Amino acid sequence: MKHYDYIFTGTGLAALMTVYKMVVSGKFQDKNILLIDENTKKTNDRTWCFWQEEKSIWEKSIAKKWHSAQFSNANFSRNLDLQPYQYNMVRGLDFYNLVFELLLKQSNITFANEKLTDINELENHVFVATEKGNYTCEKLLNSIYRKLEVETQIQYPVLQQHFIGWFIQSEDPVFNPEQATFMDFSVEQKGNTRFMYVLPTSATEALLEYTLFSHHLLKKEEYEQEIEKYIRKLGIKNYKIIEKEQGSIPMTCYPFWKKNTHRVLNIGTAGGWTKASTGYTFRNSDKKSTQLVSFLQKEKDLTRFHKKNKFWFYDLLLLDILDRKNHLGATIFSSMFKKGKPALIFKFLDEETSLFEDLKVILKCPKIPFIKALMRSPLYLFR
Repeated sequence: MKHYDYIFTGTGLAALMTVYKMVVSGKFQDKNILLIDENTKKTNDRTWCFWQEEKSIWEKSIAKKWHSAQFSNANFSRNLDLQPYQYNMVRGLDFYNLVFELLLKQSNITFANEKLTDINELENHVFVATEKGNYTCEKLLNSIYRKLEVETQIQYPVLQQHFIGWFIQSEDPVFNPEQATFMDFSVEQKGNTRFMYVLPTSATEALLEYTLFSHHLLKKEEYEQEIEKYIRKLGIKNYKIIEKEQGSIPMTCYPFWKKNTHRVLNIGTAGGWTKASTGYTFRNSDKKSTQLVSFLQKEKDLTRFHKKNKFWFYDLLLLDILDRKNHLGATIFSSMFKKGKPALIFKFLDEETSLFEDLKVILKCPKIPFIKALMRSPLYLFR
């Protein structure tokens, strides 16, 4: 039974970002690291988007950038100048290739394409079992999401950001490759929060993604019918589907950190690294993984890693509203983007604003739903 300094169970975004930065830091060359996942990460299984001012260390995996975006609902449409930010799209396979190109050169990193069966924290180490073997480690970083545990509890709201996307190629040039559609709420809401993303990579190619923030997933044909309807609305008559993707990302302020222990840390979606109010994962994981690599160089007790901030509370208020009145999503996001400064809104969603800047964004939102949510907040804060 081989012993490791660190074992990562699951090689999702958070794990790969963390291990990549551990290597780049040069501080973990004497540490043996094992990554366990039955998925070999050799397919283009997802697309991530994030906004950022400066160039990213993930620059080589960025497929497309936009400096302009459009926000729409049934009543208005606004072009958003994103400066100083740029909106970036990363294809999953490009990211995996970038990361594994570095990791596969490291003699201290081992991969096990195996299915995890057990994690057991003992007094002096952590025991890990797979269908093919057993391992032990000093510290374990887990990114396998405990769906049943989170989504059956009733103390904290849990919604899903769920979607199906089509990469299409049209015969005619119909897209503006210099502008992304950030959110288009002009689609029928049907009692939920529903919108379209359009991410054009050329005048004839784009990813169109039908997305909901709601409790329940739809049948596959319902997403695809809405995408077809939207394509017709854009005036596209002849096109072919190049690729499809689908996903469901939990949106919740559930206190994942309470499950962390001295030797086991939950990361990624399993650790609450997903931005609860939007479902965005890439930028949050990028920042958290940087913090974690720095933390691991100084601290041994993994329970000390988490720090709750004011943005957790803001997200909680929004989720409380959408949990009770799911149809209000379009109204809330529209109120922010109709007259608000795009750069300030993105800064706020990136959790980098001051309290004064927070108020500038929050006060543009409808007051009554948030006041009611604020009055209910002790139900969550004092549990």
